[in-house]
Amino acid sequence: MGVPLMYGIIGLALISGIYSIYGGLKAVAWTDVIQVVFLIGGGLVTTFLALNAVGGGSIIHGFAEIYEKGRDHFDMILTKGQMIIPNTVDPETGAVLTTKDAFYDLPGLAVLFGAMWLTNFGYWGFNQYIIQKGLAAKSLEHAKKGLVFAGYLKLIIPLLVIIPGITAYVLVNNYTPAELGVMIGKPVELIGEIAKSDEAYPWLLKNFVPAGVRGLAFAALIAAIVSSLASMINSTSTIFTMDIYKNYMNKDASNKQLVRVGRIVAFAALFIASLAAQPLLGGLDQAFQYIQEYTGFIYPGVCVVFFMGLFWRQATVNAAWWTAIATFPASILFKITMPDAPFQLRMGYVFIILVLIASVVSFIDKGKKVQSACPESFMGKAALNTGWALIVIAAIGVVLGLTMSEALEHLAFSSIYMFSTMLAFVGVILITNVKMKSADVNAIEVDKKIFETGPAFNIAAFGIVVIFTLLYFLFW
Repeated sequence: MGVPLMYGIIGLALISGIYSIYGGLKAVAWTDVIQVVFLIGGGLVTTFLALNAVGGGSIIHGFAEIYEKGRDHFDMILTKGQMIIPNTVDPETGAVLTTKDAFYDLPGLAVLFGAMWLTNFGYWGFNQYIIQKGLAAKSLEHAKKGLVFAGYLKLIIPLLVIIPGITAYVLVNNYTPAELGVMIGKPVELIGEIAKSDEAYPWLLKNFVPAGVRGLAFAALIAAIVSSLASMINSTSTIFTMDIYKNYMNKDASNKQLVRVGRIVAFAALFIASLAAQPLLGGLDQAFQYIQEYTGFIYPGVCVVFFMGLFWRQATVNAAWWTAIATFPASILFKITMPDAPFQLRMGYVFIILVLIASVVSFIDKGKKVQSACPESFMGKAALNTGWALIVIAAIGVVLGLTMSEALEHLAFSSIYMFSTMLAFVGVILITNVKMKSADVNAIEVDKKIFETGPAFNIAAFGIVVIFTLLYFLFW
């Protein structure tokens, strides 16, 4: 939109910092409620107007046009070498400096069998930035309804993000500037260019959306960014204040002291992030992929520690500590030794190692055990049968990996090892929870009622699965 990147960073930091530091989670929640309406509305308007222009007055014809001319960009399972995309660009001129295979961002079958599971569990299930919104719900029922609603909102993302991106790609690569000028109804010099992928959506807003709607859509986009920043600031402050400062630095801290420390931490985190944003993200074609890769350094450990802590009665404190300690070094080691491997595969290998560490330490660590039969809700043949079935499926997966990984290397079939490890880990947890009569003294006794869902929730959740499966079937 013509705003220098550094000015944008400073502006967003100031706005998000002011209302999150002084308004807290309540301010973040209300901002989310308001901005999501305009964000979705503005996004849909942008998509429909762009498709309408491409289709000569017909949205359906516009979709058919971009599907025909950008067919490769609709593929959800990419093969190695199928698509080459920009990697880094010159921040000043926008010239592409390096390219890369899109396979390294979305490596074939790894999106089904690989670390995409870890990314989603880690982000949506074990991330304070997200779960603080669920914890703020008035009741468990409200939290469940919010979860389902968010699931359906997530299914709209292709219309809000992917289709506009493909539309911009088709327009820029298949039409001359003169043809674009006629289509948009603007002089060629006012249309502008897309220097890097992250500029596609602002370009569409600028050229296809009327002034009033454009302002609302852009305001909603800024609000979404600010809301995300504010949520991160709030969660960072909460974790440091409650889990570190109060537990280890000042156990007798008053509420007033906690609030003051939280605000100081929030300001410090915001300041550091503002300084780091330009040098780290300024020269990238897609900043999101960079963020995905480096948050992936911690997600394997987060998933293992939280999952076994919640559900495995044999998990020990030492197992959690050693798993957490090993996470970052293991991720760095794989990054150094396998720099050309897709980051989702590296995450999967780290996950396998961490599962082994957690399991071995939990079994050999005597720790403080107590005689404790598994709660009634988790006993019985159902849990045992499910556990053994998962282990058998995991074993089959390993065999398939050993026999087919080389032949299907172009589809990253080796990701089946991570998927098999995950299934085996869950199977071991189910079996040992029932079979072993002792448990770690700190084991959490999970009440089955927490996970009970009603018919409406089940039908809605099934609908999400059906739509998700249909999308993969149609755009495989």
